Amino acid sequence: MIAIIDYGMGNLRSVQKGLERVGYSAVVTRDAAAIEGAAGVVLPGVGAFGACMENLQAYGLIDTVHRVIDRGTPFLGICLGMQLLFEESEEFGPVRGLGILRGRVVRFRDQPGRQVPHMGWNQVCKEQAVPHLEGIDDGAFVYFVHSYYVVPTDPALTATSTDYGQKFTSAIYRDNVFATQYHPEKSQAVGLKILKNFGRIVAASRASIPGQETPAKC
Repeated sequence: MIAIIDYGMGNLRSVQKGLERVGYSAVVTRDAAAIEGAAGVVLPGVGAFGACMENLQAYGLIDTVHRVIDRGTPFLGICLGMQLLFEESEEFGPVRGLGILRGRVVRFRDQPGRQVPHMGWNQVCKEQAVPHLEGIDDGAFVYFVHSYYVVPTDPALTATSTDYGQKFTSAIYRDNVFATQYHPEKSQAVGLKILKNFGRIVAASRASIPGQETPAKC
């Protein structure tokens, strides 16, 4: 089972439906024990950085996210769920993030002809080989809705980059953590492929643990 963290903000049902469409069971939950016992975990997010951190704190889920990642559970962050992994955001801040990855979240600078938020379809350039992007063409189009983006301290974290008047990190990868600034659940066939790849990684991870069952797959 894949757990989608419910902290009161995010595109929860769309992510759940996307995973189910590619054959993987997913539950939306804020129960810490269920999240920590899941084969894979998704942290989605829509809204303000500070409000999301407050909700994670209110539901007692900050330590839960840290434990899940520390123990190697396959983890997918989406949009604000990617930004929250970093140390701080300048949105109404600075505001402290989860601090799992080093770096900051900053706002797009104003540029002629470039609206903020960055909204709609744009291309991703692969910066490294990542299992979550297997079968995804370099230059594929995905769907974005955001005004802020991450600046990792370590450039090697960048899995994909995107140009929006400036080059920015649009996905990151380290060990069991993969996160995207774009929305796989809104990115049609490309996004469904990313979700399917994540489900396959979750299934392979659970199958490698004696006594654990793999998620149901069509």
